[in-house]
Amino acid sequence: MDLSILIVTYNSRLLIGPLLTRLQAEIGTLAAEVVLVDNASADDTVRAVRDAHPWVQVIASARNLGFAAGNNLAARHARGRHLLLLNPDALPEPGALRRGLELMDRHPQVGLAGGELRGVDGSRQPSARMFPTLRDEFFTLSGLAARHPGSRLFARLDRRWADPDAPAQVDWIPGAFVFIPAAVWARLRGFDERFFMYYEEVDLCRRLRDAGLQVHYWPELKAVHIGGASARTVAHARVSRSGSQLESWRMRSALLYYHKQHGLLAAALVHALERGWHRLRQFKAQAQGRHAQAAEFATHCGQLEQAWQDTAGGRRSPMRPW
Repeated sequence: MDLSILIVTYNSRLLIGPLLTRLQAEIGTLAAEVVLVDNASADDTVRAVRDAHPWVQVIASARNLGFAAGNNLAARHARGRHLLLLNPDALPEPGALRRGLELMDRHPQVGLAGGELRGVDGSRQPSARMFPTLRDEFFTLSGLAARHPGSRLFARLDRRWADPDAPAQVDWIPGAFVFIPAAVWARLRGFDERFFMYYEEVDLCRRLRDAGLQVHYWPELKAVHIGGASARTVAHARVSRSGSQLESWRMRSALLYYHKQHGLLAAALVHALERGWHRLRQFKAQAQGRHAQAAEFATHCGQLEQAWQDTAGGRRSPMRPW
């Protein structure tokens, strides 16, 4: 078998039907399969898939394993030479699966590759990125990256200065739509399951690079990506302004990543940078009488403090599910 498409769902019933219908048509003559792991959805995702798409291999987890462990579980049931990690809210354009396989077979030095992600309105999403640094975190927090999208310095993290239509070797690709050889996945033992969600693909790509493999961005492979669909179904969770990330999970994973890849000092510095920046914004808002905004910044700082405690400064992962 050439391709195993791995999908991890969480309260994805409304999204998964159209995706599987698209995939069934796309697979066509391809030697491909779909392996779907459901993370204890409360919206009948499993039943809906089994009833309407009996050709899909469904693994129903009794608890929410998270994105990393969910994909690892799916990969253990996969038979393809290549894996495609695909979010339930990402719809590949016609021909993308076949073309992705052709490109992976043509470039054996590539350990992971992805294409261009676009929103439902056609807007481009960051699809090929660089490994984060403390400097990049400051440019993002301060707004300099957003104000100077063409700057190789300020907008380095998301490569906004680069031509989005040009193929490139990059540091990492978001895990919504990525190809990886099954042998490479097995060699690296998949995702580090300490990351419940977020930063797991950044960590994987660092390990790929350390193993002498490359990460490539191929813009001819395209997918429409809603982004954050499952995150918005988590009860009592604070979602980022973009609507795509759960803030407390993102904070925990950032600390885990910086500690793992750069040590305790780096984790402490990135924590202090974000906390200090939002404290300043809180004090400024209070001084200007913007009390609602001041309270929002205070809440953000409180979540940062909680994430530091939950992960012991990035040294441990809280018990799943987060």
